[in-house]
Amino acid sequence: MAGLILKLRPYEEFLINGVVLQNGDRKTRLRVKTDGASVLRLRHAMRPEEATTVERRAYYVAQMAVAGEIRPDEAAAILRNALDVLKADYTGRPEIEAVHRAGEELAAGRYYGVMRRLGELVRPGNEPGGEDGGPLRQARAV
Repeated sequence: MAGLILKLRPYEEFLINGVVLQNGDRKTRLRVKTDGASVLRLRHAMRPEEATTVERRAYYVAQMAVAGEIRPDEAAAILRNALDVLKADYTGRPEIEAVHRAGEELAAGRYYGVMRRLGELVRPGNEPGGEDGGPLRQARAV
């Protein structure tokens, strides 16, 4: 049986397709069977004050689009501009590829995919100028 399996802690909050859910008082395993569902553990979500670089601001905008806090057309315009800036800033092959893949996800309207691709850039040590706001983790399939 395919799907994303989330192992949840007691009272852990998570977002699925813009809806905030909370686990009960026990550990739980939850299977998300729908392909393309956007899942984000809220403990892994970026806070506004962490959006201090172009990469992080773009990630945060994509996160807001996934959460339904910003209109998709507004998010797309902001993200297109940010990706243009990032294309000019990066010179390394892995970073350029991540920006290119984020652009492909954006063109397809997959904001969760944009988050995942930009997540490759906001890890410590990957940003130009060396700004480091701590590790950013993604919800992952088990």
